[in-house]
Amino acid sequence: MTTTVNPVLRVAPAAPAEAAAHFRASLAFHTDVSDVAAALGAGGDPGFVLVDSRSTEAWDQGHVPGALHLPTALVPEQAERLLDPSVPVVTYCWGPGCNGAARAALALAELGYRVKEMLGGFEYWVREGLEFETWQGRERRAPDALTAPVDAGDCGC
Repeated sequence: MTTTVNPVLRVAPAAPAEAAAHFRASLAFHTDVSDVAAALGAGGDPGFVLVDSRSTEAWDQGHVPGALHLPTALVPEQAERLLDPSVPVVTYCWGPGCNGAARAALALAELGYRVKEMLGGFEYWVREGLEFETWQGRERRAPDALTAPVDAGDCGC
């Protein structure tokens, strides 16, 4: 058997059982924009609260409709007043280049909340062509063909 040595395979892939455990655990900590949009769009109670952990200026610039605004720095003093500890929380921030949602998720988990981070954040919410709110009202941009299928209901993931 010939072994290919390249940057990808320099460290061998994990055994299937280890990989399954890792990815199962990852899904316990993360969700994505498409899944959040589907849950919110299904009508009724989605079973979680969506929390925007950005600043007031960022919130005013645009946020997911129905999200709760709770900046990361205010989590310790305001979470108990704003959130029901029996309801899971999904946090988001700007996008993949920002760890604000992870910091907010950590702060909430340390207070006893069950929490997931929405991968992609507000950036990918907008890039996937989903409706968002600003201080001026609701908007929607055309989907970015690099992040969402333009002519399909979902990506098939």
